Amino acid sequence: METTSIRADEINREWFIVDAEGQTLGRLASEIAQIIRGKKKPFYTPHMDMGDFVVVVNAEKVKVTGNKEKDKSYFRHSGFPGGVTQISLQKVRQDFPERIITNAVKGMLPHNRLGRQLLTHLKVYSGTEHPHGAQLPKTITFN
Repeated sequence: METTSIRADEINREWFIVDAEGQTLGRLASEIAQIIRGKKKPFYTPHMDMGDFVVVVNAEKVKVTGNKEKDKSYFRHSGFPGGVTQISLQKVRQDFPERIITNAVKGMLPHNRLGRQLLTHLKVYSGTEHPHGAQLPKTITFN
């Protein structure tokens, strides 16, 4: 049996648009991560960047279940002693709603240079407006 391997010039990328309004955060992020990684394509190759671009709109209207709105916190460290900062999901939603979806998808991608490269295929916007109309993105809905 012969294994087919796709070359970089044979990859065709598409643009998709996802409306996050009313979607559950984790379920939405896992679907987006699969599209960005290229796992929905027939010639998926784990070590290559072959995924599509995803534009997410209405990021501030994504929902979370349970008490995560006030209990979930995002952790940062500056590298200096005492440089720990924890911010609740509620505060992040007010100030930077795009980071909620970006951080969720980032955690579902590989934690190496390929994952950092794949994360550039994600475009998240808090409103309904986005500057990617020229790419003619296709609308995707998740159940």
